[in-house]
Amino acid sequence: MKQIAGIAALLVSLLSVPALAEDRFAKVEISSEPVAGNVYMLKGAGGNIAVLVGEDGTFMVDDQYAPLTAKIQKTIAGLADQPLRFVINTHWHGDHTGGNENLGKSGALIVAHENVRKRVSSEQFITAFKRKVEPSPAAALPVITFTDATTFHWNGDKVRVQHVGPAHTDGDSIVHFTDADVIHMGDIYFNGTYPFIDVSSGGSVDGMIEAMDTALALSGKNTKIIPGHGPLSNPAELKVQRDMLATLRDRIQRLVDSGKSRDQVVAAKPTKDFDDKFGQGFMTPDIWTGIVYDSLAAKPKKS
Repeated sequence: MKQIAGIAALLVSLLSVPALAEDRFAKVEISSEPVAGNVYMLKGAGGNIAVLVGEDGTFMVDDQYAPLTAKIQKTIAGLADQPLRFVINTHWHGDHTGGNENLGKSGALIVAHENVRKRVSSEQFITAFKRKVEPSPAAALPVITFTDATTFHWNGDKVRVQHVGPAHTDGDSIVHFTDADVIHMGDIYFNGTYPFIDVSSGGSVDGMIEAMDTALALSGKNTKIIPGHGPLSNPAELKVQRDMLATLRDRIQRLVDSGKSRDQVVAAKPTKDFDDKFGQGFMTPDIWTGIVYDSLAAKPKKS
């Protein structure tokens, strides 16, 4: 429950950090956990970070909030002497990209799918939270973008960054450290809770399931999986969430097809047998059901 409460607290402010919000990060500690090979998972407040350390320099996936940059850098310095060279953004949300400006100014190269740059460089509005997000400054923008995938040969590993959208958003990537056998999922995977699907940023429940299938196809029985939020995971746990999503997607789709309104679908409580396990975070069952309804209602009608 402590983990779920932490996810709820950080995701309420998912997209931006007001100037006075640094105070709420004062007591945040950045912890590191060895994953496999030279890959570590860092946790603090925001999306989980992956770092690959070695003689070529540090390679990082996601960077949480700007007020935490110094703490993150200190934690990384305890793992490696080499400078930070690359930062991958798995998607555009501020709890994963908030440190971009600081790290870009320190010399790291920011890399992301082209849709991430488009969204962080322009004003956005997240319907689910009724929140406007201002454009990021130039120093925070990805300087290298790709359309499908890109590969880094770095620190003795082959790191494949693959676009898998639309899923959580229209710019999601999974990062596969192939030699270490580690996959960072970004917010395609919320371990332990219903996942937020940002429909207003092009996300869809169908895309979430397809992206999970892509990650599972890349996985072996010993693969370690870093979720966007929640504890370190594995393919078996990811498969449980994937199957849950597919089951509930199908249930809600049948209600949509029967002509029920959004309010009627929410009132039907289609998730009730999964709520004890997945519905205890900020994505409450009713909120989540409504988001899935929006995703399915937006699909083109079959002729």
